[in-house]
Amino acid sequence: MSPFRIVYGKACHLPLELEHRAYWAIKKLNFDFKKAGEKRLLQLNELDEFRFMAYENAKLYKEKTKRWHDAHISPKVLEVGSFVLLYNSRLRLFPGKLKSRWSGPFKIRNVANHGAVELENSKGETFKVNGHRCKPYLGPLTNRVEDEISFTTPT
Repeated sequence: MSPFRIVYGKACHLPLELEHRAYWAIKKLNFDFKKAGEKRLLQLNELDEFRFMAYENAKLYKEKTKRWHDAHISPKVLEVGSFVLLYNSRLRLFPGKLKSRWSGPFKIRNVANHGAVELENSKGETFKVNGHRCKPYLGPLTNRVEDEISFTTPT
């Protein structure tokens, strides 16, 4: 719909002389419709080739970056008897800014082939978790017995 028709509500008719000149120019510029169709088809094929090359380049880039990242992953060694920290992924609602999501240390009792790890807490209770939620504990093992501290002043 042309702007003229939107404003005035009827089609715009050019004078006969201008119409004839416009028709003559269109006929002269697009004289061979078969050639124009072949040229347009060639342009569409070139666009498809450009898109295919872009997909190939993106695929190669992703493969290269994946190889680089995989080469920099350090393997996680979980051995029976060592200590690990456990990631708490369910700490979602108002976790607090300074509250850590890692708890532990827990002692490893058993490591399964499929990645499950059986852990033991300080009370002697055991439970199984996914090995991906554990990381080796590298800190010092302190005596976990709670000492009572009295806040009385000496007299």
